[in-house]
Amino acid sequence: MEQPCSASVLAQYPQPDTARLSAALAAEADANQRKIIVLDDDPTGVQTVHDIFVYTDWSIESLRKGFAAPEKLFFILTNSRGFTVAETTKAHIEIAENVDQVAQEFGMDYLIISRGDSTLRGHYPLETDLLRQVAEKKGGFSMDGEILCPYFKEGGRFTLNNVHYVRYGDELVPCGQTEFAKDETFGYTSSNLCDYIEEKTAGKFRAGDVTCIPLESLRALDFDGIEAQLLAVHDFGKVVVNAVEDCDVQAFAVALYRAMAKGRHFTIRCAAALVKAIGNISSQPLLRREQMVTLKNSAGGIIVVGSHTKKTTAQLEELKKVSGIEFIEMDSDKVLVPGALEQEAASIIERCARLIQQGVTCCVSTKRTVLTLPDDTPEAALVRSVAISDALQSCVGKLPVTPAFVVAKGGITSSDVGVKALRVQCARVLGQIRPGIPVWQTGPESLFPGTPYVIFPGNVGEMSTLREAIEILLG
Repeated sequence: MEQPCSASVLAQYPQPDTARLSAALAAEADANQRKIIVLDDDPTGVQTVHDIFVYTDWSIESLRKGFAAPEKLFFILTNSRGFTVAETTKAHIEIAENVDQVAQEFGMDYLIISRGDSTLRGHYPLETDLLRQVAEKKGGFSMDGEILCPYFKEGGRFTLNNVHYVRYGDELVPCGQTEFAKDETFGYTSSNLCDYIEEKTAGKFRAGDVTCIPLESLRALDFDGIEAQLLAVHDFGKVVVNAVEDCDVQAFAVALYRAMAKGRHFTIRCAAALVKAIGNISSQPLLRREQMVTLKNSAGGIIVVGSHTKKTTAQLEELKKVSGIEFIEMDSDKVLVPGALEQEAASIIERCARLIQQGVTCCVSTKRTVLTLPDDTPEAALVRSVAISDALQSCVGKLPVTPAFVVAKGGITSSDVGVKALRVQCARVLGQIRPGIPVWQTGPESLFPGTPYVIFPGNVGEMSTLREAIEILLG
């Protein structure tokens, strides 16, 4: 079993020639005219980008807008991490077919990226395999390979010697030994990504057959060597990308572009960092309050917290140190009694509306312990989770007053708040309020047009990060 190690190991690799790397990536990205469509299985995938649009459906109309826009890249929020197997199967086939139809209308090549969780939770390998099936059917080619790259620095996720780690302070812990690996729906045991692939594909793809891109090649900017590795992949072979800094995924993106230019086809399952690299999206400073809260509004804000990770619970306790916020815990266990959870939500909405109107910011959270039942199943647990998230998002969606800002903590929660509560169809990503924490500017069609919506992943940030973000919004 892999052992935890000191985070100091991350600094042992030499830095590359950044000027050469930037020039190479810009040249390859500019030369490639593909439209890049990023399927986001919850709203947190825009953690690294800015001035990009997110569509909350995959209708032909929305896809036409995305293809017609000047930006190289756009996101489609699927929220598929909250889907059953049947639901995500239906959605991904529909998305892939709609994308292909619109791409043919525009006469454009395209690349679909499956943006998944940096701690490896989600419908993998199902979703990328569905994308492969439709692409091969529509395109008349065989998919050469699949790329797996869960690196995400802002969240403390690093892949080193093919092992994926989660950073806790000064220690790197193999992901298979973290709470994330014990997820009720998407649990796993392997920290080595080659073993993870074998585990998740039930042995269809063996660990020993995985192509691994080493950090040494990436730091040396050995574009030719990495490209040669990619050109040798066939029959939907798996590729693992090691990465501990953004320069690593940028170097890989250069080689990937070159391999695609030679006719190779890949599906991609990655966290937010590789998306930014492939899109050649620049970095920008963290957002200030005046860039987000642009409407004159004396009302308080609304914060909803659904994630049950230990990190979220610790961040919520830290937030309680901020004076003037009203904290309300929803008795989410009432999900077991028909109608009881809806009554609980209605009472909370009435209370929040009164306080927000008075200028008080409200924080509504679910109970901090996950409801577990004997003889439970992953599907049943997911259905309960969705019902609880529905009740939580209604605390935003049924507010009769316009809050100064909206913050949602957790993947399923933030998706439901954005789509069901705020009814966003297309949002502009302003940037990040803190590293890895994106902010949407809601569109004119939404419930609260122009209101900043902060999407706070359940597994990102230090103990103080939620408090810091709210203090920025409160001014």
